[in-house]
Amino acid sequence: MIGVVGHEDLPPDTSVLVERELRTCLERYAEPAPGLVRAGTRPAAAFARAIRAAGRDLVALLPAQGAVPAPLPSRAVEQAREVMALAEEVRLLAYDPADRDACVRADEALILHCDRVLAVWDGSPTNGRDATAHMVAYARARGVQVEVVWPAGAVRTPVQTVRTPVPVRSGARTA
Repeated sequence: MIGVVGHEDLPPDTSVLVERELRTCLERYAEPAPGLVRAGTRPAAAFARAIRAAGRDLVALLPAQGAVPAPLPSRAVEQAREVMALAEEVRLLAYDPADRDACVRADEALILHCDRVLAVWDGSPTNGRDATAHMVAYARARGVQVEVVWPAGAVRTPVQTVRTPVPVRSGARTA
């Protein structure tokens, strides 16, 4: 199987570039291996479109609580719908999609079922919010072939920082 992991904070223009690059990667692989994705991420949706365009089967992993699909965060629903519509097979995987650590474990489980992983990764280290660097290292440590996909012009959505105002004590001077 060929899996995909990667940054989830891709703007739509970058997703188009990534999908084009994923298609190019898949054209180079002679083996007709199916694709494996964790539904609900931008890289998964781009990969799902690319793998289906290459005429390959797609298996989607959907989060579950017991034997019931788990609700996805609202930001992931559109991508998950698209992936599931393109998949020949949907498998339930026990993890909480709202828990970052559970998502990391789900991606690790995905990697263990793959011979090759396409990593949509800008080369940045793990930052506590994004674990793509960890996934690349995890796959490589287990002998899984990794191909980094980061096309020219690709960017990530900047993180919005929220400033918390500092309370001013009564009678204190402000600048």
